[in-house]
Amino acid sequence: MIMSNIKKIHIPPILIVFILISFLTGTFFELGIILSIVFIHELGHFMMACFFKWRIRRIMLWVFGGVMETEEHGNRPIWEEALVLIAGPFQHALIYLAIFIMSSIELLPASILDLIFYFNTVILLFNLLPIWPLDGGKLLFLFLSGQISFKKAYHFIILFSMCISIFLLLLQLWLFPFTLSTLLIMLFLFMENRQEWKHRYFVFMRFLLKRYEGESSISGIKSIILPHNSSLMDVFSDFRRQKKHVVYVIYPDHKRIMIDEAECLRNYFYFKHYNKTMGEIADSTG
Repeated sequence: MIMSNIKKIHIPPILIVFILISFLTGTFFELGIILSIVFIHELGHFMMACFFKWRIRRIMLWVFGGVMETEEHGNRPIWEEALVLIAGPFQHALIYLAIFIMSSIELLPASILDLIFYFNTVILLFNLLPIWPLDGGKLLFLFLSGQISFKKAYHFIILFSMCISIFLLLLQLWLFPFTLSTLLIMLFLFMENRQEWKHRYFVFMRFLLKRYEGESSISGIKSIILPHNSSLMDVFSDFRRQKKHVVYVIYPDHKRIMIDEAECLRNYFYFKHYNKTMGEIADSTG
Protein backbone atom coordinates (compact mmCIF):
# COMPACT_ATOMS: atom_id res chain seq x y z
CA MET A 1 0.00 0.00 0.00
CA ILE A 2 2.80 2.42 0.90
CA MET A 3 4.66 1.76 -2.35
CA SER A 4 1.51 2.29 -4.42
CA ASN A 5 0.93 5.64 -2.69
CA ILE A 6 4.53 6.75 -3.20
CA LYS A 7 4.04 6.25 -6.95
CA LYS A 8 1.33 8.92 -6.83
CA ILE A 9 3.82 11.76 -6.22
CA HIS A 10 3.12 14.56 -8.70
CA ILE A 11 5.50 17.34 -9.75
CA PRO A 12 3.62 20.44 -11.04
CA PRO A 13 4.98 22.65 -13.85
CA ILE A 14 5.89 25.47 -11.44
CA LEU A 15 8.38 23.19 -9.70
CA ILE A 16 10.03 22.37 -13.02
CA VAL A 17 10.35 26.13 -13.61
CA PHE A 18 12.10 26.53 -10.26
CA ILE A 19 14.44 23.63 -11.06
CA LEU A 20 15.40 25.25 -14.38
CA ILE A 21 15.93 28.60 -12.68
CA SER A 22 18.15 26.94 -10.06
CA PHE A 23 20.33 25.42 -12.82
CA LEU A 24 20.66 28.79 -14.55
CA THR A 25 21.45 30.68 -11.34
CA GLY A 26 23.71 28.05 -9.79
CA THR A 27 21.42 27.41 -6.79
CA PHE A 28 20.58 23.76 -7.48
CA PHE A 29 22.25 22.65 -4.22
CA GLU A 30 20.05 25.02 -2.20
CA LEU A 31 16.95 23.84 -4.08
CA GLY A 32 17.92 20.24 -3.33
CA ILE A 33 17.93 21.04 0.39
CA ILE A 34 14.53 22.75 0.08
CA LEU A 35 12.94 19.86 -1.80
CA SER A 36 14.37 17.35 0.69
CA ILE A 37 12.78 19.26 3.58
CA VAL A 38 9.47 19.52 1.68
CA PHE A 39 9.53 15.77 1.01
CA ILE A 40 10.18 15.00 4.70
CA HIS A 41 7.35 17.37 5.63
CA GLU A 42 4.90 15.63 3.28
CA LEU A 43 6.14 12.25 4.51
CA GLY A 44 4.82 13.21 7.95
CA HIS A 45 1.34 13.84 6.54
CA PHE A 46 1.54 10.67 4.48
CA MET A 47 2.55 8.35 7.34
CA MET A 48 -0.13 9.71 9.68
CA ALA A 49 -2.77 9.42 6.93
CA CYS A 50 -1.71 5.81 6.31
CA PHE A 51 -1.99 5.16 10.06
CA PHE A 52 -5.65 6.25 9.94
CA LYS A 53 -6.16 4.30 6.68
CA TRP A 54 -6.96 7.34 4.56
CA ARG A 55 -7.45 6.89 0.83
CA ILE A 56 -4.66 8.95 -0.75
CA ARG A 57 -5.05 10.12 -4.35
CA ARG A 58 -1.69 11.81 -4.88
CA ILE A 59 1.03 13.90 -3.25
CA MET A 60 1.93 17.09 -5.11
CA LEU A 61 5.34 18.62 -4.37
CA TRP A 62 6.22 22.24 -4.99
CA VAL A 63 8.76 24.71 -3.60
CA PHE A 64 8.27 25.50 0.13
CA GLY A 65 5.42 23.04 0.50
CA GLY A 66 3.24 20.31 -0.90
CA VAL A 67 -0.33 19.04 -1.01
CA MET A 68 -1.59 15.57 -0.18
CA GLU A 69 -4.90 14.97 -1.93
CA THR A 70 -7.15 12.33 -0.37
CA GLU A 71 -10.61 10.83 -0.79
CA GLU A 72 -11.60 12.08 2.67
CA HIS A 73 -13.91 15.06 2.17
CA GLY A 74 -14.88 16.39 5.58
CA ASN A 75 -16.05 12.97 6.74
CA ARG A 76 -13.24 12.21 9.18
CA PRO A 77 -13.23 13.43 12.83
CA ILE A 78 -11.76 16.91 13.21
CA TRP A 79 -9.17 15.69 15.74
CA GLU A 80 -8.02 13.03 13.27
CA GLU A 81 -7.60 15.52 10.45
CA ALA A 82 -5.76 17.84 12.85
CA LEU A 83 -3.27 15.08 13.68
CA VAL A 84 -2.64 14.41 9.99
CA LEU A 85 -2.04 18.13 9.44
CA ILE A 86 0.22 18.60 12.50
CA ALA A 87 2.31 15.58 11.48
CA GLY A 88 3.84 17.69 8.67
CA PRO A 89 5.13 20.59 10.80
CA PHE A 90 6.25 18.06 13.45
CA GLN A 91 8.81 16.75 10.96
CA HIS A 92 10.59 20.09 11.17
CA ALA A 93 11.22 19.50 14.87
CA LEU A 94 12.88 16.22 13.93
CA ILE A 95 15.01 18.06 11.36
CA TYR A 96 16.10 20.55 14.06
CA LEU A 97 17.06 17.57 16.23
CA ALA A 98 19.03 16.04 13.35
CA ILE A 99 20.84 19.36 12.81
CA PHE A 100 21.77 19.49 16.50
CA ILE A 101 23.11 15.91 16.43
CA MET A 102 25.09 16.46 13.21
CA SER A 103 26.50 19.67 14.63
CA SER A 104 27.58 17.90 17.83
CA ILE A 105 29.47 15.18 15.99
CA GLU A 106 30.62 17.55 13.21
CA LEU A 107 29.15 15.31 10.51
CA LEU A 108 28.60 18.21 8.09
CA PRO A 109 30.24 21.64 7.71
CA ALA A 110 28.66 24.40 9.78
CA SER A 111 27.83 26.40 6.61
CA ILE A 112 25.66 23.56 5.28
CA LEU A 113 23.96 23.01 8.65
CA ASP A 114 23.21 26.74 8.88
CA LEU A 115 21.65 26.56 5.42
CA ILE A 116 19.51 23.56 6.40
CA PHE A 117 18.46 25.36 9.61
CA TYR A 118 17.49 28.48 7.65
CA PHE A 119 15.42 26.68 5.00
CA ASN A 120 13.82 24.43 7.61
CA THR A 121 12.65 27.51 9.54
CA VAL A 122 11.42 29.35 6.44
CA ILE A 123 9.46 26.33 5.14
CA LEU A 124 7.93 25.71 8.58
CA LEU A 125 6.78 29.32 8.97
CA PHE A 126 5.55 29.47 5.37
CA ASN A 127 3.42 26.34 5.79
CA LEU A 128 1.85 27.78 8.93
CA LEU A 129 0.51 30.81 7.04
CA PRO A 130 -3.33 30.87 7.19
CA ILE A 131 -3.65 30.30 3.43
CA TRP A 132 -5.34 27.33 1.79
CA PRO A 133 -3.98 24.73 0.95
CA LEU A 134 -1.08 25.30 3.37
CA ASP A 135 -1.20 23.57 6.75
CA GLY A 136 -2.04 26.84 8.50
CA GLY A 137 -4.97 27.43 6.17
CA LYS A 138 -6.27 23.89 6.64
CA LEU A 139 -5.96 24.15 10.42
CA LEU A 140 -7.91 27.42 10.31
CA PHE A 141 -10.57 25.71 8.18
CA LEU A 142 -10.80 22.84 10.67
CA PHE A 143 -11.33 25.30 13.52
CA LEU A 144 -13.97 27.24 11.58
CA SER A 145 -15.80 24.09 10.46
CA GLY A 146 -16.13 23.12 14.11
CA GLN A 147 -17.85 26.45 14.85
CA ILE A 148 -19.94 27.19 11.75
CA SER A 149 -21.39 25.21 8.84
CA PHE A 150 -19.08 23.36 6.47
CA LYS A 151 -20.17 25.49 3.50
CA LYS A 152 -19.61 28.82 5.25
CA ALA A 153 -16.24 27.72 6.63
CA TYR A 154 -15.08 26.49 3.22
CA HIS A 155 -16.18 29.63 1.39
CA PHE A 156 -14.55 31.85 4.01
CA ILE A 157 -11.15 30.11 3.96
CA ILE A 158 -10.92 30.26 0.14
CA LEU A 159 -11.86 33.95 -0.10
CA PHE A 160 -9.67 34.79 2.90
CA SER A 161 -6.73 32.91 1.35
CA MET A 162 -7.01 34.81 -1.93
CA CYS A 163 -7.04 38.13 -0.06
CA ILE A 164 -4.04 37.18 2.08
CA SER A 165 -2.09 35.98 -0.97
CA ILE A 166 -2.60 39.30 -2.75
CA PHE A 167 -1.85 41.27 0.44
CA LEU A 168 1.44 39.44 1.03
CA LEU A 169 2.39 39.85 -2.63
CA LEU A 170 1.80 43.62 -2.49
CA LEU A 171 3.59 43.82 0.86
CA GLN A 172 6.61 42.05 -0.59
CA LEU A 173 6.70 44.36 -3.63
CA TRP A 174 6.33 47.45 -1.47
CA LEU A 175 8.60 46.77 1.53
CA PHE A 176 11.15 44.19 0.36
CA PRO A 177 13.50 43.74 -2.59
CA PHE A 178 11.87 41.99 -5.56
CA THR A 179 12.37 38.23 -5.73
CA LEU A 180 10.97 36.12 -8.56
CA SER A 181 10.46 33.10 -6.28
CA THR A 182 8.19 35.01 -3.88
CA LEU A 183 6.19 36.43 -6.77
CA LEU A 184 5.67 32.99 -8.32
CA ILE A 185 4.75 31.36 -5.00
CA MET A 186 2.15 33.99 -4.09
CA LEU A 187 0.67 33.94 -7.59
CA PHE A 188 0.56 30.16 -7.43
CA LEU A 189 -1.31 30.25 -4.11
CA PHE A 190 -3.75 32.82 -5.45
CA MET A 191 -4.43 30.75 -8.59
CA GLU A 192 -4.84 27.57 -6.52
CA ASN A 193 -7.52 29.27 -4.42
CA ARG A 194 -9.15 30.81 -7.47
CA GLN A 195 -9.42 27.31 -8.95
CA GLU A 196 -10.71 25.99 -5.63
CA TRP A 197 -13.41 28.68 -5.61
CA LYS A 198 -14.58 27.58 -9.05
CA HIS A 199 -14.97 24.03 -7.72
CA ARG A 200 -16.67 25.02 -4.44
CA TYR A 201 -20.04 23.53 -5.49
CA PHE A 202 -18.50 20.13 -6.25
CA VAL A 203 -16.56 20.15 -2.96
CA PHE A 204 -19.80 20.83 -1.07
CA MET A 205 -21.67 18.13 -2.98
CA ARG A 206 -18.91 15.62 -2.15
CA PHE A 207 -19.34 16.52 1.51
CA LEU A 208 -23.10 15.94 1.29
CA LEU A 209 -22.67 12.70 -0.63
CA LYS A 210 -20.42 11.32 2.10
CA ARG A 211 -23.14 12.18 4.63
CA TYR A 212 -25.74 10.43 2.48
CA GLU A 213 -23.53 7.34 2.19
CA GLY A 214 -23.11 7.27 5.98
CA GLU A 215 -19.34 7.72 5.98
CA SER A 216 -19.22 10.82 8.20
CA SER A 217 -18.13 10.85 11.84
CA ILE A 218 -20.93 11.98 14.21
CA SER A 219 -20.38 13.22 17.76
CA GLY A 220 -23.42 15.36 18.53
CA ILE A 221 -26.84 16.62 17.49
CA LYS A 222 -27.77 20.10 16.26
CA SER A 223 -31.19 21.42 15.29
CA ILE A 224 -31.91 23.38 12.11
CA ILE A 225 -35.05 25.52 12.07
CA LEU A 226 -36.27 26.81 8.70
CA PRO A 227 -39.53 28.16 7.23
CA HIS A 228 -41.70 25.87 5.11
CA ASN A 229 -40.73 27.60 1.83
CA SER A 230 -37.02 26.81 2.27
CA SER A 231 -35.25 24.46 -0.12
CA LEU A 232 -33.22 21.36 0.59
CA MET A 233 -30.09 23.31 -0.28
CA ASP A 234 -31.00 25.86 2.42
CA VAL A 235 -30.99 22.98 4.89
CA PHE A 236 -27.70 21.56 3.64
CA SER A 237 -26.05 24.99 3.86
CA ASP A 238 -26.40 24.75 7.66
CA PHE A 239 -24.88 21.27 7.92
CA ARG A 240 -21.93 21.06 10.30
CA ARG A 241 -19.18 18.51 10.54
CA GLN A 242 -19.59 15.77 13.15
CA LYS A 243 -23.17 16.85 13.89
CA LYS A 244 -26.35 14.93 13.18
CA HIS A 245 -29.09 17.38 12.28
CA VAL A 246 -32.76 17.39 13.15
CA VAL A 247 -34.62 19.76 10.83
CA TYR A 248 -37.72 21.60 12.07
CA VAL A 249 -39.98 22.97 9.33
CA ILE A 250 -42.06 25.95 10.52
CA TYR A 251 -45.40 26.76 8.82
CA PRO A 252 -47.21 30.16 8.81
CA ASP A 253 -49.71 28.84 11.36
CA HIS A 254 -46.74 28.01 13.65
CA LYS A 255 -47.17 24.30 13.05
CA ARG A 256 -43.83 22.51 13.23
CA ILE A 257 -42.82 19.23 11.60
CA MET A 258 -39.55 17.45 12.32
CA ILE A 259 -37.50 15.76 9.58
CA ASP A 260 -34.28 13.80 10.07
CA GLU A 261 -31.25 14.83 8.02
CA ALA A 262 -31.12 11.36 6.45
CA GLU A 263 -34.59 11.93 5.01
CA CYS A 264 -33.49 15.28 3.57
CA LEU A 265 -30.44 13.70 1.94
CA ARG A 266 -32.56 10.82 0.63
CA ASN A 267 -35.02 13.25 -0.95
CA TYR A 268 -32.17 15.03 -2.70
CA PHE A 269 -29.91 12.19 -3.86
CA TYR A 270 -32.41 9.32 -4.26
CA PHE A 271 -35.74 10.95 -5.12
CA LYS A 272 -34.05 14.00 -6.77
CA HIS A 273 -36.54 16.47 -5.32
CA TYR A 274 -34.29 19.42 -6.15
CA ASN A 275 -37.06 22.00 -6.50
CA LYS A 276 -39.45 20.94 -3.76
CA THR A 277 -39.84 23.14 -0.70
CA MET A 278 -39.28 21.78 2.79
CA GLY A 279 -43.00 22.19 3.43
CA GLU A 280 -43.83 19.91 0.52
CA ILE A 281 -41.25 17.35 1.60
CA ALA A 282 -42.48 17.44 5.22
CA ASP A 283 -46.10 16.95 4.09
CA SER A 284 -45.14 13.97 1.90
CA THR A 285 -43.11 12.31 4.65
CA GLY A 286 -45.67 13.02 7.33
